[in-house]
Amino acid sequence: MHRSAPVDPTKMGVGKAIAVLTSGGDAQGMNAAVRATVRVGIYTGAKVYFVHEGYQGLVDGGDNIRQATWESVSMMLQLGGTVIGSARCQDFRSKEGRAKAACNLVKLGITNLCVIGGDGSLTGANEFRNEWSELLQILLKAGKITAEEAKRSSHLNIVGMVGSIDNDFCGTDMTIGTDSALHRIMEVVDAITTTAQSHQRAFILEVMGRHCGYLALVTALACGADWVFIPEMPPDEGWQDHLCRRLTYQRKIGNRLNVIIVAEGALDRHGKPITCDIIKNLVTKKLSFDTRATILGHVQRGGTPSAFDRILGSRMGVEAVMALLEATPDTPACVVSLSGNMAVRLPLMECVQVTKEVTKAMAEGRFEEAVKLRGKSFENNWNTYKLLAHVTAPDVKSNINIAIMNVGAPCAGMNAAVRSAVRIGILQGHNMLAVHDGFDGLANGTIEPMTWGYVGGWTGKGGSNLGTKRSLPASMIEEISLNIAKFNIHALVIIGGFEAFVGGLELVTAREKYEELCIPLVVIPATVSNNVPGSDFSIGADTALNTITTTCDRIKQSAAGTKRRVFIIETMGGNCGYLATMAGLAAGADAAYIYEERFGIHDLETNVEHLLEKMKTTVKRGLILRNEKCNANYTTDFLFSLYSEEGKGVFDCRKNVLGHMQQGGTPTPFDRNFGTKMGAKAVLWLTDKLKECYRHAGRIFANTPDSACVLGMKKRATLFQPLSDLKEDTDFEHRIPKTQWWLKLRPILKILAKYKISLDTSETATMEHVIKKRGTV
Repeated sequence: MHRSAPVDPTKMGVGKAIAVLTSGGDAQGMNAAVRATVRVGIYTGAKVYFVHEGYQGLVDGGDNIRQATWESVSMMLQLGGTVIGSARCQDFRSKEGRAKAACNLVKLGITNLCVIGGDGSLTGANEFRNEWSELLQILLKAGKITAEEAKRSSHLNIVGMVGSIDNDFCGTDMTIGTDSALHRIMEVVDAITTTAQSHQRAFILEVMGRHCGYLALVTALACGADWVFIPEMPPDEGWQDHLCRRLTYQRKIGNRLNVIIVAEGALDRHGKPITCDIIKNLVTKKLSFDTRATILGHVQRGGTPSAFDRILGSRMGVEAVMALLEATPDTPACVVSLSGNMAVRLPLMECVQVTKEVTKAMAEGRFEEAVKLRGKSFENNWNTYKLLAHVTAPDVKSNINIAIMNVGAPCAGMNAAVRSAVRIGILQGHNMLAVHDGFDGLANGTIEPMTWGYVGGWTGKGGSNLGTKRSLPASMIEEISLNIAKFNIHALVIIGGFEAFVGGLELVTAREKYEELCIPLVVIPATVSNNVPGSDFSIGADTALNTITTTCDRIKQSAAGTKRRVFIIETMGGNCGYLATMAGLAAGADAAYIYEERFGIHDLETNVEHLLEKMKTTVKRGLILRNEKCNANYTTDFLFSLYSEEGKGVFDCRKNVLGHMQQGGTPTPFDRNFGTKMGAKAVLWLTDKLKECYRHAGRIFANTPDSACVLGMKKRATLFQPLSDLKEDTDFEHRIPKTQWWLKLRPILKILAKYKISLDTSETATMEHVIKKRGTV
């Protein structure tokens, strides 16, 4: 990030025009990006144009290029695909076609182009920009444009956003549409799992990804598949026998179901395709298993975008407009993207170059390198999958006992974390112990060993299978230390919310008095509230966010039908406004009240007036979110009464308290994958820590601050941070961290809801290079 002199953002775009188009294959979340581009463009004072039907519309011009208004992007957020249409375009490949496109832009005074599409679409945009001057000369000679028009449009700025469900663009963590495609795939996998278990079947599932195995890989991780075939890493010679051995072993240990995931572009070491039919014939002939194959096809592109894709599209849209308006003729064309949770700008052609290098590495058989070039997140997924896929436990046992517990309120994804922690522990030669019902179970001795099969099928199950309670350990330290000695527990994994963090701290404090508590411990944040210090994300928050967003969609639909109606919805989160804010962004709310951003009667008045104005437009509905503990006096009932009274004769109100439905449900792909990776990382870290803390005669002694950590996701990496170091950054009274990254997104929520507020433009994302930071892409 670099800081510059603040500019008035509402004047940045005055006198400028921006065109937005979607090109190539459609992806869920493109509409969110279009909506944000249009609204933020208008907010800056720029004119914004839709280009319908992708590059074809750019070439054909006329009615295909239309000015967008604030209202024209209303109700777009929850729609899949792209509302402005996309088309494969042959005309744009010829210079003649591109000259026509340039002419259409020049006539409307458009010098900023925002392209949402895959690498082909973005490469085309860059080529268009590079030959812009030449195209203007051609048009001048032919008398199609005047010298004045050519001067006014002397250069073209281009910003790209990657919309592709395959997640095949290097330099970006996630492309728009990938998370939604995973949602569609997991819905099918969950449905297939139940029928396959009834009949003891093997299921082969083909997912999209002609040149990229991301969807297949994450699906395999998220559903605990027995085998995955991806183009980046073909199986070794003799894979047929290996696969049959693994499937047979799974049946032998009592699994009624086998799942094999295949990317549509999967190949063997000789470059020959590996298809569903080839695998089906092999399993049927060799093992006589009842086998079914399902090819998912375009189902993966369909449906409503997930909360993540809507927020990603919205954040990228904001960043794209800023990048266009700050660009100079010397700025290289860039793509806006997310890295971890940070918006970044990357040189377009560097990303395209690395993406092409992956394809080249695969074609030349340099598979290890292809996986590395795909980026850190892909490599981590591959390594975690490899770890969990090996089901043969080592012969040599470590004689280490690691206990796992859930603390606090249940949330989706806890079971995925327990499963991977247990299995990684078994593969390390440890004995894994289940502690039921949180710290109560540790005090009462409800502890039992867990085997490989014990946690089978846990990834897709919501809630907490181990059982969880909110009790803290301080009042039962004596009993806990006795049981740690009795069951000979050498290390502890605590998966839970704020209580897990506080409980961990209490155990560390009690180390002075009880030597039994001098064991390494790790806290994995898992709570819908996302309020654990030391981590930007908690397991379970994504599932809750999607539940709220889906409910808001239905409520908005109802309001759109009745007209002139405002809904007030209360979300969970304790004192943490994460869910209310992010759901506000994902569902297109008019306001989201949270504890962290104090509000008074004046703010409420402004919000009511804003809605009264809104009812005069074509968008006659309102959506207000309220975090459950945002204010002790301005309760949901109070807000409902206030809005009902002030809106009399103009709009009526309804209220909805979402309650515990936010804690339930099957975990989203993100929470399954996140839980799986965090569980694995925690146990691998404990294994190393135990070696450091090993004393003679098999005793473990750990009393340094760094032997009790929170495993958190910070910006772009997962980090282990000592619990004691995080005390400074914690507001214990209100159970929230003192600094929270998502508060920076609040202005975007307000701008997209048409509030005239100031956006801080002094801190902008600098252009980062992809080529030189190869190791950390």
